[in-house]
Amino acid sequence: MAIVRYNPLSELRSMQDKMNRLLDLAWTREIGEEIREGVWHPPADVYESNAAVTIKVELPDLELDDIDIRAEDHTLTIKGERKHSEEIRKENFHRIERFFGPFQRSFAVPPDFDTTGFSASCDCGVLTIVIPKTITVEIT
Repeated sequence: MAIVRYNPLSELRSMQDKMNRLLDLAWTREIGEEIREGVWHPPADVYESNAAVTIKVELPDLELDDIDIRAEDHTLTIKGERKHSEEIRKENFHRIERFFGPFQRSFAVPPDFDTTGFSASCDCGVLTIVIPKTITVEIT
């Protein structure tokens, strides 16, 4: 009889693999597509310089006019909706991997930033928001 070393994490990995397969099946079926059309969160990068904080959000197929950007109580909120093209009917798709439907992202902004003076631009599907600092502090 061979001695087998017990690894408690192997059972967890096995369970995780089974759950991942189950979720993958759900996303590729009709019911999964409807679930994906709920609220989604576009990916964002946030970085700071001496004079401002910059937020870049991936929003392909959207223009600046399609996006609602609000700053209230030191919170910056970005809202909008990405819709399916009117030219292609949903039943004609073979696969839908991109997210559609309403989205929303919120970012806490420290009090030393001027949320009333932010600027926003959208280029090549990337929304860029620059929020200036009220006092310029050198970052080392």
